[in-house]
Amino acid sequence: MNNQKVWFVTGASKGLGLSLVKQLLNKGYNVAATSRSIADLEKAVGKTESFLPLAVNIADEQSVNDAISQTISLFGKIDVVVNNAGYGLVGGLEELSDAEARDNFDVNVFGSLNVIRAAMPHLREQQSGHIFNISSIGGFTGNFPGFGIYCATKFAVQGFTESLAAEIKAFGVKATIVSPGYFRTNFLNPDSLSVPKNEIAEYKAVRDVQAAHQHHINGNQAGDPEKGAAAIITVAEAAEAPMHLFLGQDAYDIAYQKMNDVKADLENWKELSTSTGFTVAS
Repeated sequence: MNNQKVWFVTGASKGLGLSLVKQLLNKGYNVAATSRSIADLEKAVGKTESFLPLAVNIADEQSVNDAISQTISLFGKIDVVVNNAGYGLVGGLEELSDAEARDNFDVNVFGSLNVIRAAMPHLREQQSGHIFNISSIGGFTGNFPGFGIYCATKFAVQGFTESLAAEIKAFGVKATIVSPGYFRTNFLNPDSLSVPKNEIAEYKAVRDVQAAHQHHINGNQAGDPEKGAAAIITVAEAAEAPMHLFLGQDAYDIAYQKMNDVKADLENWKELSTSTGFTVAS
């Protein structure tokens, strides 16, 4: 068995996941990578002894369990897990159906939870490992008309990853939330960005945001996915890892804007906020 670290990356046939897999293989790591199609992975990456392409439906718990088992069987272990699989959904909260919203949660949230449950027994037993959950700047601030459900899925990723980090620290396993801004991937392409089946014309702000993402932002994003992937590898190779890794100048700036907004609300409403306790009798 090769003693090099083993990475397990979901959603690896395109975008940030594909850039990550290629860089890992070039650095000599063993990599198991998932997509819905093995053919897509092999076409994008090629074939090598250190690469295990897996056809996985991450929303299916058994499919995920089988993929983890195959990885352990071939490489003997898993060291780093990257929950990257997911898709964007645009549409106002009133517009999107229950099914559309739940489908986004099934992939973006429950898919990652399936992977975590399958991988953690191995990481816990070996008393080491690192889990990267790919969120979004939209998981730190939801101030984007038309992205409420998508942001909600990524807020969920942020929340459970913070709890996960606290739960697994005793086992020597680390967890990091990755919050990218806009990266020049195919995330905004029609096959990765879903739109509402039933649009409501009155939501002009939502339509404007939708049109901007589909026709203007797509292909012009400032973020370089190759540099984003390299940053994740740098954190994985570091002795100490951050809980929050923001990627991109835009993500950095928007995060500070959110923190400043929250601080302003805290201070402006401090007297009311802190006035709700029981009055202590003198």
